[in-house]
Amino acid sequence: MPDYQRIDTRTVEGARTAQRLIVLRDALSEIPPKTLDDNLLLATWNIRDFDKPTFGERSEEAIAYIAEIISRFDLVAVQEVYRDLKALDRVLTALGPFWKVIVSDTTEGDSGNDERMAFLYDSRKVRFGGLAGELVLPPVKTDGGSMAPAHQVWRSPYICGFEAGWSRFMICSVHILWGKKRAFGGKEPEDRIEEIRKVARFLKQRTEDPFAWARNLILLGDFNIFSSNENGAFGELTQTGEFTIPENHRAFVTNAARTKSYDQIAYRIQEDRLGWTGRAGVFDYFKYVYTEDDVDLYKDAMGDSYHTNSRGQPRSDRSKRNYYKTYWRTHQMSDHLPLWVELDIDFSKRFLRRKLDGQA
Repeated sequence: MPDYQRIDTRTVEGARTAQRLIVLRDALSEIPPKTLDDNLLLATWNIRDFDKPTFGERSEEAIAYIAEIISRFDLVAVQEVYRDLKALDRVLTALGPFWKVIVSDTTEGDSGNDERMAFLYDSRKVRFGGLAGELVLPPVKTDGGSMAPAHQVWRSPYICGFEAGWSRFMICSVHILWGKKRAFGGKEPEDRIEEIRKVARFLKQRTEDPFAWARNLILLGDFNIFSSNENGAFGELTQTGEFTIPENHRAFVTNAARTKSYDQIAYRIQEDRLGWTGRAGVFDYFKYVYTEDDVDLYKDAMGDSYHTNSRGQPRSDRSKRNYYKTYWRTHQMSDHLPLWVELDIDFSKRFLRRKLDGQA
């Protein structure tokens, strides 16, 4: 569990943090319990602009909540980690010494948005396998038959290899571009679809490579997918890449407003030592911390922007609540909610049966 020693309950913020952590811990019990050998709890979470200086540092209260949520899992892929790793280091300090991190380099250029990818994992359960790299698309054949460099993904996907229990697997974390145009009428921008198509096709080939580090691969992250329509971006995962996303998982919505299926966890299982238990979900922390009814608690923390808009005009009560709900609190926590799945990593019985049958 996280380190609570630094919470000073003699202050208003500290007392509120301790009280809400108790509520949050109770709410997190909806997620299956962690075990040492049987299951692996995997999550993906886009933590909004974590911590981009434009929006300021997160409070100690927010860091405590973020750490509490992450600690409920064994392995968490985080997107939108800023170039300066101070915020990530604060979370790791709160998580305690058993938690480790593997982080990518910053994707340069305007398209990269100064972002990194990170994998946080509980080293008592999960072992880093030594594989870590950023996905680089291979050259493509032109109409004239010559080879030319591929147009790379805006934010470089990050692939790492891990081991837990009997399982050995690769995970690729992505943050697919938003697109040149907003989607209307369910139609998604072609540039977003093309990025997912390229990544899905490449990773399918990688899992079919006999010399791949592992043949089980999980593809997850923020795809900015609007819907589970097979004709759009979603179909590039399930058809082009032949990744599996269980039917009951497709209805998950992961933006804070609970309207879009931005985040996904998909898999290609080529070897049988990694299983899907069928349990998965989205954890909506805004039901328990920074709730809509908490707006008055954070008036001072929000500062002048709570009272006046960007044009210097006084905000109405409705505008104040909207600023808190859609902007300020999402820069304390995030505008995405963590998506999680439970994996089966104990194949001891199956192995013993195979030995009895002379197959192992």
